[in-house]
Amino acid sequence: MSDTVISAKNVWKIFGNDAVSYLKKMDKDRSFAEICADGYIPGVRDVSIDVKRGELLVIMGLSGSGKSTLVRCFSRLHDITSGTIEVDGQDIGALSEKELIELRRNKMGMVFQSFGLLPHRTVLENIAFPMEMRGQDRHSRRERAMEVIKLVGLEGREDYFPRELSGGQQQRVGIARSLAIEPDIWFLDEPFSALDPLIRREMQDEFLRLRQMMGKTIVFITHDFDEALRLADRIAIMKNGAVEQCDTPDQIVLNPATDYVAKFTEEIDKARVVHAGGLVRPELAASGEPVLFDATIRDLARLLVHDTRDAIPVMKAGNLIGAMARHDALDILLKAR
Repeated sequence: MSDTVISAKNVWKIFGNDAVSYLKKMDKDRSFAEICADGYIPGVRDVSIDVKRGELLVIMGLSGSGKSTLVRCFSRLHDITSGTIEVDGQDIGALSEKELIELRRNKMGMVFQSFGLLPHRTVLENIAFPMEMRGQDRHSRRERAMEVIKLVGLEGREDYFPRELSGGQQQRVGIARSLAIEPDIWFLDEPFSALDPLIRREMQDEFLRLRQMMGKTIVFITHDFDEALRLADRIAIMKNGAVEQCDTPDQIVLNPATDYVAKFTEEIDKARVVHAGGLVRPELAASGEPVLFDATIRDLARLLVHDTRDAIPVMKAGNLIGAMARHDALDILLKAR
């Protein structure tokens, strides 16, 4: 089985009359503004990106950057204008409508900013609804719905109606509904942005717990850089339909590829974000007590100040993978912003 779940190659999505013909004639270096001046909207511009199995990829950017459009292309809620998108090696652009419906029903779960709950159905009935659409029998869908109700912490509220729940509880119902069909791929489009800060933090904690338990492949959309840094294995930052940079949170913060990306990182406490693993240099020789790969520079502050070694070994999953230069870590600690 391939390690790549979603593979997008040179994907364009242009909105407008006869966009396919326009794109064929268009100079591919034409800017976002120039395409708009021609009367078209370039939602996605020449994006190539792979999503690995079990990875949590965060796609972020300001409103209108193309992040939601790109994810809708991944599930073919939008047909792309040019390029290819493969899911588990299958070109989804070549699927029939029936095959596409089966792919979405059996492999994909989706959670959106608007909860989209059915107001006249209970929590249990809302969660069981996708299974009902798949034709599962009443007993099996109730059994599965109760499993995910417990998973997301809504036990005892299965007979409540949406109007009787808080915003955070309603979002948990939306998450449970998408999990009920046990998707391999989970798309979440700004699922927490409508929640107040305290509930949002709680939902992020819950999301991280669920992710650790289930190991899903996740594409998560947000415009909140702090949320992206907290959740992501990798972050893709979009502007005007194009991906400016796609990398680990450490590398996004340490080595922004463009001025636009640098603006996202300039107010970030780098010592809170950068991990020991992000500073590893395989060529460095080091001895003594190692530090853990996922320890942040902030976590290691006391050790870094008092340690006298030039290089400190770094361990991941019980194995030494290299070392970090102590002065690199101190530079980040002392110039945290």
